[in-house]
Amino acid sequence: MTILVTGATGNVGRRVVEQLVKRGADVRALVRDPAKANFPAGVQIAQGDLLDIDSLRGAFSGVSTLFLLNAVTSDEFTQALVALNIAREAGIERIVYLSVIHSDVYVNVPHFAGKFAVERMIEQMGLHATILRPAYFMNNDLTIRDVVRGYGVYPMPIGSKGLAMIDARDIGEIAAIDLIRREQSSTPLPLTRINLVGPDTLNGADAAAVWSEVLGRPIGYGGDNTAGFETNLRQLMPSWMAFDMRLMSERFQTDGMVPDDGDVARLTALLGRPLRSYRDFVAESATVA
Repeated sequence: MTILVTGATGNVGRRVVEQLVKRGADVRALVRDPAKANFPAGVQIAQGDLLDIDSLRGAFSGVSTLFLLNAVTSDEFTQALVALNIAREAGIERIVYLSVIHSDVYVNVPHFAGKFAVERMIEQMGLHATILRPAYFMNNDLTIRDVVRGYGVYPMPIGSKGLAMIDARDIGEIAAIDLIRREQSSTPLPLTRINLVGPDTLNGADAAAVWSEVLGRPIGYGGDNTAGFETNLRQLMPSWMAFDMRLMSERFQTDGMVPDDGDVARLTALLGRPLRSYRDFVAESATVA
């Protein structure tokens, strides 16, 4: 039986593929560009796109379990609905969907609202799925590493409520464990939701303090200027996406990403080890060129 991974060349998808192979699963990866498919030996490659119905039907043929990951795009919601309908058509009854924590709270943030709508579809269609809801990815902070090192400022406007930052490596491993659990079950398992969080809930000042400790010099928090954040992001991405990120950062400041009671203990037991900390992440990445 085959597990299909979408978004397989991305930050999380690649780690899901690696963890599945490590556990002896038969894996098929859906990719747009096979040239980027640098996977472990034995991984099947299916070239296609989540809006290309014919390629999806081919990729889903013979698949028993689906890992559905959609990148943040203007048509992310449509991609997910198409993929889930094709999965149902193909008779796939074991699904793990990567959503986002507090998708039902950040209701004005486009990519959160889209993921929550997908969650509702999964529920209303009676699909057998695990909905993984990760908090802020620590790995996002690789994009601001040079700013921190060069200017002595942690620039992400994450506010004072706190984010339970999680390492993408932990997300990939947890996803693989749950995919195997569903794959090996004699009958399709019921719908469940799992918050994916890190061991610490950090605000902007906390994150800056971690960088200060690791680098051995003062790093300040850049403050809560979300308009400036949007302006900077527009140099790197489309204006709609930069605005989406601004709206998200505003909800960071008003609501945070705080785990529920028991989330950390549940994930620690699932992994059989402690979750990776933000300090460990910074220590690994701070001095990399």
